[in-house]
Amino acid sequence: MPRRFPVLLGVGALTLAVLAAVGVAQPGRRGAPPSSRQGNEGDGGGLVRTEGGGLVDEATVRTAREVDSHSTGTPNWTNPPGFEKDTFTFARALFRAGPTRATQPPFHRGRSIGWWVDFPDADLNLSYRLQQLTSIRTDPDGRVLRFTEPELHQYPFLYLTHPGYMQLSEAEIAAFRKYLLAGGVAVVIDFWNSVELAGFHAEMEKVLPGRSWTELNFDHPIFHCVYDLKGPMQALQVPTMQFWNRARNPNDPNAPLQIDRGPDSQRMGVRALHDDKGRIMVVAFHNSDISDGWEREGEQPDYFATFSEKISYPLGVNLVFYLMTH
Repeated sequence: MPRRFPVLLGVGALTLAVLAAVGVAQPGRRGAPPSSRQGNEGDGGGLVRTEGGGLVDEATVRTAREVDSHSTGTPNWTNPPGFEKDTFTFARALFRAGPTRATQPPFHRGRSIGWWVDFPDADLNLSYRLQQLTSIRTDPDGRVLRFTEPELHQYPFLYLTHPGYMQLSEAEIAAFRKYLLAGGVAVVIDFWNSVELAGFHAEMEKVLPGRSWTELNFDHPIFHCVYDLKGPMQALQVPTMQFWNRARNPNDPNAPLQIDRGPDSQRMGVRALHDDKGRIMVVAFHNSDISDGWEREGEQPDYFATFSEKISYPLGVNLVFYLMTH
């Protein structure tokens, strides 16, 4: 394991006891990953090129572990014999992304930014930190899932990234709706500007028609349940590392944290869709690349100290704890 995983963010004994008592792990995980994947009409497939230039076969990829790191390496760990499946699993949704639009910033135009951003490093790094910082045992491989796979219902926590151009088939829409209404939760991170927000909202209106988005304020317990994060909400914005404005004056509230990411991309917001009982089904972090703090924690010490340690990992732990216990 690379020497880039120092102990960080100590969690108190009381928090560990609470996490153990509520049973955040998925008992038995109710089945093993499938031995093969069947493609579905309209849900993509074929080879995609990741950020590091590697190729991932959408038709066959099943875990984060089988894909090479494109950052500074990913940690390895195992669980005690007999408890390999008594774990929390970080599951990532695979979906097709449509073409970008002329209104996007130049670095996005013509590129189909999709489900594979920050993959596999974000998935495995956060999973490792969860096991390091809490009493939660985590799956050392992670999962990649289509909305139409029956196994999706074995994984109550589903991560989506860059869904601004997501294009779901009718089968995927129905399957995603069934998953959310049955108790699953989708965590959406790293999509930017009003163009991508409108695209994501339009697709979610097909999945959950008639549901209204609720803006989460900073007093919501998701920001305080394990780590007591400090506000205001804008203080939780995490820039993509490559676009971070290091020359920014922190005493100037109007100074941009990163280069322009399109119209209305400076203000961070968090919104959620709830079921009829008030449970969060979808929580979306708009204009913040929280998962870059997981993915790129070993690349630059100042980025790690400023964003990974203080924002991305505390918020990641809070998300798993709150969403898996509420």
